[in-house]
Order: sequence, then C-alpha cells, then structure tokens
Amino acid sequence: MNIPNRNCAWALSAMMLPALLAGCHSYHVETSVENRTGGAIQLLEVDYPSASFGDNRLDEGGVFHYRIQVRGSGPLKVQYTTSDERQFHIDGPTLAERQQGSLQIVLLPDGQAEFHPKLTPQP
Repeated sequence: MNIPNRNCAWALSAMMLPALLAGCHSYHVETSVENRTGGAIQLLEVDYPSASFGDNRLDEGGVFHYRIQVRGSGPLKVQYTTSDERQFHIDGPTLAERQQGSLQIVLLPDGQAEFHPKLTPQP
C-alpha cells in the first residue's frame, strides 16, 4: 500500500476540479420584456451583441421571458410596432461577454422604456 502516492493523486484531482468546472461555466442573462405601452405591440425584437430574440405580438400587460448569452460587447436595442403602425427603436444598456444576472425591460407609452439590469460588472 503506497499512501503518499494515493494522497498526491487525490490532491492533484482536487486542484484540477475547480479549473475544469470554471472552464465549463456558461454565462446567462435572464431577460424579461414587459408591455406597459397602453396597447398590444407587434414585431417585438430585442437585439444584443451577436444575436436577437423577439415575439410577433405582446399584449398590454404581457411579459415575454428569454434567456440570453452575450457574445462580444455592445448596446442592447429594442424595436416594436404599435397597433396604429408606429414604429419605435430604443437604445438600451451596453452588455459585455461573460456578464450574467437579469435584465428587466419595461416598455412604456410613446416609445419610452425603462431598463433594470442586475448584472455582474463588465469583465
């Protein structure tokens, strides 16, 4: 029985595990878009660095949830069309790769919006 070698192997394994787990971590931002515009909206699109998501229709008071993974960095942008065919484009906060947390987007009347990020600092 060779105890020192067994202890050494155990110690080496214990040191490598955190490194392996850190390399596999996936950073996500739980995003929600809430419609408080006063009416239904159509063609909702949220663009963020390297991708986008959206929905064909979001009723007044409706909430759309989506999980994103940011690649690169850049501004978030929201666009949608109201029932009277008015189109709005709204610039949001800048996002960076490896950020994680949550982001609430509240769409308000007349093309206004509130952004409530709870994100880790930009790396």
